[in-house]
Amino acid sequence: MSTRKTRRQFLEDSMFAAAAAVAAASTRPIWADEPAQSSSPNERLRVAMVGVRGQGRVHLEAYINRKDVEVAYICDPDREVGRGQVEAVAKRQPTKPDYVDDLRKALDDKSVDLVSIATPNHWHALAAIWAIQSGKDVYVEKPVSHNVSEGRRIVQAARKHGRICQTGTQSRSNAGMIAAIEFVQGGGIGEVNLARGLCYKPRGSIGARGQYSVPDSINYDVWLGPAPVAPLTRPQLHYDWHWQWPYGNGDLGNQGIHQMDLARWGLGLKRLSNTVVSYGGRFGYEDAGDTPNTQVVMHDFGDKSLVFEVRGLTTDDLKGARVGVIFEGTGGYVVMTSDNSGAAFDPDGKMIKKFDGGGNHFANFIQAVRSRNASDLHADIEEGHLSSALCHTGNISYRLGAPLSVGETLERLHGVRTTDKAQATLERVVDHLKANKLDTDKTRIQLGALLAFDAAAETFMDSAEANAMLTREYRSPFVVPEASQV
Repeated sequence: MSTRKTRRQFLEDSMFAAAAAVAAASTRPIWADEPAQSSSPNERLRVAMVGVRGQGRVHLEAYINRKDVEVAYICDPDREVGRGQVEAVAKRQPTKPDYVDDLRKALDDKSVDLVSIATPNHWHALAAIWAIQSGKDVYVEKPVSHNVSEGRRIVQAARKHGRICQTGTQSRSNAGMIAAIEFVQGGGIGEVNLARGLCYKPRGSIGARGQYSVPDSINYDVWLGPAPVAPLTRPQLHYDWHWQWPYGNGDLGNQGIHQMDLARWGLGLKRLSNTVVSYGGRFGYEDAGDTPNTQVVMHDFGDKSLVFEVRGLTTDDLKGARVGVIFEGTGGYVVMTSDNSGAAFDPDGKMIKKFDGGGNHFANFIQAVRSRNASDLHADIEEGHLSSALCHTGNISYRLGAPLSVGETLERLHGVRTTDKAQATLERVVDHLKANKLDTDKTRIQLGALLAFDAAAETFMDSAEANAMLTREYRSPFVVPEASQV
């Protein structure tokens, strides 16, 4: 146990140090017409930062490094974390931000212009909608929602109230990624009908399921927000919520949402899929986690398919990528091995073009706030909603599944329409499990329901059970509003 805590502390400290490096490395915008930053206090934008642990620190670095933005509020239900960041920010800007443990106190301040959200997933949509309704522009982390309905509600709120809302899929502002997508869409590898997203990211056990004490520094009622009141059943409150359904969406909605977004972008798709099916399991250990650590999601769009693979156990790469995206074309393929770099190859595997270059997603957000033109955004909220929803519908299929033997799963996949070779993908998964010492003769794979989807209505066809999972039960007052009330 002591080794695990030491490693976590190391990762947290490294993340804080990396935040400064990320912000510093992305200070040069990739567009030529960004307005110069003003030093005038009268033109300074005041931001309320909601969630300041982990990715929230990256947000803080981005804003502190600008002359035209002032961090006005630190909002975090963990008083120890929040007040610590107040002191850290006060050393870096002329004014000291206010601390609140409940974002509603900051939303009441009419002098706040922006709200930047880096909370757990179950808070993203409600925080964004409340901020928009209070007249603020919003930067909301990925996935923008905890379920499909929530994402559409943010889009509706942003349009109704005329607010700028950026999604935290920062790869869309990176020059290398933009060039790669333009190359794919411009016919650089011929006709492309398959994109494969990869999240090969080893994750260990989060500890035994039990009942644990919530730290005294945390306002747990606010932390839970829209989620049901329930005891803490994992040893670590922070971060490990990703692997429990009431709060997170597994690695599909954690790291994977980035690659899901890039895959959809490269295929040129502006809608959800016709059908979805997912399979996998939580293999290699038993712990407090609910979500699969091994998962495949297959989205069919008719003439195109998007296949996503999550591997949380030790694994080899695929065509040089571990966390990345692969576009398969009639004249070759493109492999993006990071959020800003990769290469194109001919059918024989010879490299024909390289892509590389970063950008500044926060600067793009501020640019759109200044212009009042949502089309200036590289990741408008609707883009975030669609990519997040592809993760959610994949998880819905998985959760409605049943455990089958490897042979039974292979047989059932014969009936799944996809431009990918579905059986070959499953065979690679089975080899991966064998390499991790699992007895695949005894292993049961959860094969999800094959669900038909009405992309226009954003509802499933002929599955009341699946449609019920497009939203959730909310507890007052943390209720995501219906469409008529956003």
